[in-house]
Amino acid sequence: MRITDAKVVVTSPGRNFVTLKVTTDEGLTGLGDATLNGRELAVASYLSDHVAPLLTGLDPHRIEDTWQYLYRGAYWRRGPVTMAAVAAVDVALWDIKAQAAGLPLYQLLGGACRDRIATYGHANGRDIPELLDSVRARLAEGYPAVRVQTGVPGLRAVYGVHTTDGQGAAVAHQQARPLVEDWDTEAYLRHLPAVFEAVRAEFGPELPLLHDAHHRLTPVQAARLGKDLEPYRPFWLEDCTPAENQEALRPVRRHTTTPLAVGEVFNTVHDYRGLITEQLIDYARSAVTHFGGVTPLRKLFDFAAQYQVKAAIHGPEDISPVGMAAALHLDLAVHNFGIQEYSGHTPLTHEVFPHAYTFTDGHLHPGETPGLGVRLDEELAAAHPYEAAYLPVNRLQDGTLHDW
Repeated sequence: MRITDAKVVVTSPGRNFVTLKVTTDEGLTGLGDATLNGRELAVASYLSDHVAPLLTGLDPHRIEDTWQYLYRGAYWRRGPVTMAAVAAVDVALWDIKAQAAGLPLYQLLGGACRDRIATYGHANGRDIPELLDSVRARLAEGYPAVRVQTGVPGLRAVYGVHTTDGQGAAVAHQQARPLVEDWDTEAYLRHLPAVFEAVRAEFGPELPLLHDAHHRLTPVQAARLGKDLEPYRPFWLEDCTPAENQEALRPVRRHTTTPLAVGEVFNTVHDYRGLITEQLIDYARSAVTHFGGVTPLRKLFDFAAQYQVKAAIHGPEDISPVGMAAALHLDLAVHNFGIQEYSGHTPLTHEVFPHAYTFTDGHLHPGETPGLGVRLDEELAAAHPYEAAYLPVNRLQDGTLHDW
């Protein structure tokens, strides 16, 4: 079997997705997700101009060899654009291999370690009463765990607190320029313990609660927050300090027993090595899409397992159903699974990417369809072209651009 074509598809059924479609001379096609939120066209160009021409004629079964070829052959290794492109190829080849074997991908990864995949949903509100309503909605949908985010008194907008459509679903906003939000760290640190207190008072001590600090704190501030939240027993505090400085987590770990989760902006095992070996984190949060694919992420989780660090794959709305399916196959197969983030997608996105995975009673399963179990409706995808979109930036109340 040989690769005969590699095609990049960019579509925006509510938000932008970049998909690689690899075709073989035996008629099999594999899909890979290459979406990099806010920089989608950079990855599309990397794939079309630099990677796709190298794939024609290769044996799609040689997944490890192809991964090393693309990673080492670029010379400029790592980085989100490179690793998202490599991930798309890697996942597409796994999709082809599993289809050729007539098996769902998780069977090629060693088979299932569990019957279903526990998830957490996102609850948010502009204030505490609105957040409590959002938590109720997530529980009604069956989620066994909930991430809680709220607005902060005195701030106009806070990242992670979405405008909703009236039914509790987040409204995706395409932005031609980055939305500028304001920020006040002290106000946030004062407010958040009260948020957890209110949620615990309403829903009791058993509900696992998570929170994402979105890299906004210094080590001392993060340690203080972790300590202040200890009475409410969070499932984890996520991304408490900027990801570029892994040493920042040493003082955080030293001063709080709140579990720590990081990694959604990491691209290789080198970002994690010290964090894992020094036991500075409890959960590894990278996405298949941004970490180079199934091949390296499986290796990371096997490494992390030796230190009792668990897998908790990043699963926001900007990971396409292709990337989500790859995550679920890996979730089912790895022994040290922790929890899976699941935000869902718009109905239109599900139409563009019909898939075999299911969400029932707060749990996911990748399905038994050979391969990833996801297809791409190219005609429908073409009807929804790319729209410029950026993540927000933050300024302090005096107008200074924040230095996170």
